[in-house]
Amino acid sequence: MTDNIEIEALSSVERLKELRIEHQDLDQVISRLVIDPHVDQIMLRRLKKRKLMIKDMISQLESDRIPDLNA
Repeated sequence: MTDNIEIEALSSVERLKELRIEHQDLDQVISRLVIDPHVDQIMLRRLKKRKLMIKDMISQLESDRIPDLNA
């Protein structure tokens, strides 16, 4: 039982790291694309939505890691 909990905790930590890296990468790409006047605005909007979705996923994972005080 304890092994499963530890494995889940490790996998959530790894997932959190991956999401933070992807979020940072998207932030850099978006920053470069915003400067370009010929950028495809639809693509830029999709990248921004993806970045926001990743931010929400990060927040959810971080929230899940906080122990429930009512338990």
